Amino acid sequence: MTNLIDGPPGREALETMVAEADTGGRKPTGLSKTYIFVVSLAWALFQLWYASPLPYKLHFGVVNDGQARIVHLTFAFLLAFATFPALKSSPRNRIPVTDWILAALGVSAALYLLVFYNEISLRPGLPSSLDVVVSTIGVLLLLEAARRAVGPALAIIATLMLVYIFAGPWLPGMMGHKGASLSRVASQMWLTSEGIFGVALGVSTNVVFFFVLFGSLLEKAGAGNYFIQLAFAMLGTFRGGPAKAGVVASGMTGMISGSSIANTVMTGTFTIPLMKRVGYSAVKAGAIEAAAGVNGQLMPPVMGAAAFLIAEYVGITYAEVVKHAFLPAFLTYGALFYIVDIEAAKLGLRGLPRSSTAPIHHSLLRALMTVCGMIILSGIVYWGIGWTKIVFGNAAIWILGVALLAAYVALIRYKAKHADLALDDVTKAIVRVPDFFETARTGLHFLLPVIVLIWCLMVEEMSPGLSAFWGTLFLIFIMVTQRPLVAAFRDEHDLMARLHEGFDDLITALQSASRNMTSVGIATAAAGIIVGAVSLTGIGLVMTEIVETASGGNLMAMLLLTALICLILGIGMPTTANYVVVATLMAPVLVEVAQQNDLAVPLVAVHLFVFYFGLMADVHPPAGLAAYAAAAISGADPIKTGLQGFWYEIRTGLLPFIFMFNTELLLIDVGDAAHFLLIVGCSIIAMGCFVSATQNWLVTRNRWYETLALLLICFTMFRPSYWLDRLQAPFDARPATDIMRVADTIPRGSTLRFRVMSQSRAGEDVEKIVRLTMPSGNTTAERLQRAGLTLSTLGDQVTISLVSFGSEAAKYGLAPGDQITSVLVPTDRASRYWFAIPALLLLGVVVLLQRRRQQLKLVVAR
Repeated sequence: MTNLIDGPPGREALETMVAEADTGGRKPTGLSKTYIFVVSLAWALFQLWYASPLPYKLHFGVVNDGQARIVHLTFAFLLAFATFPALKSSPRNRIPVTDWILAALGVSAALYLLVFYNEISLRPGLPSSLDVVVSTIGVLLLLEAARRAVGPALAIIATLMLVYIFAGPWLPGMMGHKGASLSRVASQMWLTSEGIFGVALGVSTNVVFFFVLFGSLLEKAGAGNYFIQLAFAMLGTFRGGPAKAGVVASGMTGMISGSSIANTVMTGTFTIPLMKRVGYSAVKAGAIEAAAGVNGQLMPPVMGAAAFLIAEYVGITYAEVVKHAFLPAFLTYGALFYIVDIEAAKLGLRGLPRSSTAPIHHSLLRALMTVCGMIILSGIVYWGIGWTKIVFGNAAIWILGVALLAAYVALIRYKAKHADLALDDVTKAIVRVPDFFETARTGLHFLLPVIVLIWCLMVEEMSPGLSAFWGTLFLIFIMVTQRPLVAAFRDEHDLMARLHEGFDDLITALQSASRNMTSVGIATAAAGIIVGAVSLTGIGLVMTEIVETASGGNLMAMLLLTALICLILGIGMPTTANYVVVATLMAPVLVEVAQQNDLAVPLVAVHLFVFYFGLMADVHPPAGLAAYAAAAISGADPIKTGLQGFWYEIRTGLLPFIFMFNTELLLIDVGDAAHFLLIVGCSIIAMGCFVSATQNWLVTRNRWYETLALLLICFTMFRPSYWLDRLQAPFDARPATDIMRVADTIPRGSTLRFRVMSQSRAGEDVEKIVRLTMPSGNTTAERLQRAGLTLSTLGDQVTISLVSFGSEAAKYGLAPGDQITSVLVPTDRASRYWFAIPALLLLGVVVLLQRRRQQLKLVVAR
């Protein structure tokens, strides 16, 4: 990058920065290097074997979930101590003897569970002396591995939780508890699935690894640079084009990268120098890229690793998580795109010239044809698969496989007819924007594995892990064959050399994925200590008392406090670990307080709230790694970059507060297409007004009263029901005995609301509102049972007689014996969206005022 900007580090230094954060900063030579390579490759191959149907077909090497988690952590131990130095002063070019010893002890502690798996399962809760010793060693070594791979914050919090377990009998007041013995803690943390080997590590094993591998393969195949160049070709000629290209490219590469810092570096090395060249300051260029890179984890269909945990904790499919997260992700990227445009307007910037000599309308037509081609291709796949499944049954998969291969060969042949663009040369000074059509045709085949992944996730509704496996398998085939096929279509004669290059890329991507997974595996395992401590000590009740006292029982104050906790924890913790900690401690508290404040909040909204604010920690100072990475490229001060990036991220922080009160933003309880379009349209206008207010610019610079008007418009468009609720209640309360009749009228996937007299986590009688998503079923009773409830009616009293374990009803804190007091039915009232009309009229007034001022300025300037 030295030929583009002065001062920033070169590519090697940036890769070192990413390595320090994601893969470990140690780069040994000789046998140690070979050891890391072999272990990384073996881990990736094990995960592929575990996910594939081959073990069940061959009746060999079948690994159950519990055993897979143990092997997963074993590999993470092997790489954590080998690749993450203990101290800043520790050697980077070799592995010290002490690290070899620690790795051996950690592996021994994990493999002990695998070797004596059956024996341990036969003595639950009764660990032997050797069990306790091995468990203690394993927990202590996990804490050290977390300190190295994740940072001190998670290790400190996990250690404090362990201390809290043992110190319980001596703590005063509500902090006190009966404590636990060493053998009980050892059993909880290491020998069962209630601690370290619990849900979080299970998601890392079954799901996250495959999506990280999918992204690593796509990046090594060239898709990362392809997406960056494609975005630049689309937007580079517009005002602030390089910055807009950075936003769009980050959204696309966010599909293949689960790391904020890696996403920032991947696109930033290309876009930040171009932003500076067209006129953005170093601080703003870095801040834009940091904000865009961080938000990559919000972008469906892949999203960040925490999104898979949300699906597991909430008890919904990953496809449903993607559906709920779609509109907020679209809004946050659209808002950042608008911020970029405002910054360009303030500076009077222009885009770069286009390299194509063809008329602009020809280029636009070819771009439109290319985009339409992608849509048509996706449509053919979608409708073709549905048709073939009906007609050909089980044979459809073979027909579809042939069709997919034919599409791949046709796209590679099309690519081979044209010269390759220099997609990998990000250090070359670019002064003209490449033609979109010429850029797009160089990598259309990269869309095929993404289509496979989306189809498996969203249409077939396969598990995320299995979906990623099939997408990965097809991607591996592409990696190995794309170069030889291009060479063959070009009548070149070095086919074996090209094939060898493909296998080299494949092996590099496999070991790179394992290196990236080391910190994730360690983080999810260490977070299991906190989960185990919560269930062992009941600290969740203490947290409820503390937070309720600090917030005065006010829901908004509690939301602000939770957001602050997420941001503070995120200073030294990756998003995944941050999410597990805060979701374990705070999500149940938020749900309960919301219910007691007459707000029935969906579980997914609470968990997305935590996820969003945990993610924002990657950009805010003093330890926002994405901001540091962007500042290293731009040459700006990292603290200033982080503060500016955090200011840009305020729009991301607004959305969780909105969807807690307006769940339609998560596409919950959305009716027909007109309703959907109303939600999307109002949300876009609302977010645009918020950005204009916070950036102090709409058509020109705002006056103070215009900023207030824009904030009022934003609030009204995001929450139109607020004003209507002041005039007319949104729900009518009917007798509890009507619950079966009301539930029978609710469509599948819609919401049943009712009031229930229950007990709080502190054991006090409270009345709260509960919402249940009604599933399908033959009878109303069956539908309620699938939602987790079995009811009994005696006279005019309706009592909950049974709550299914792990159901949505159980997650809302319902219990047998709770009494339903009333069922809530929406009132027949005018549409809340009528309030959008005065809001739009007010927006029109603001625009007219600013246009008049802008025209006066032009007249004066002349």
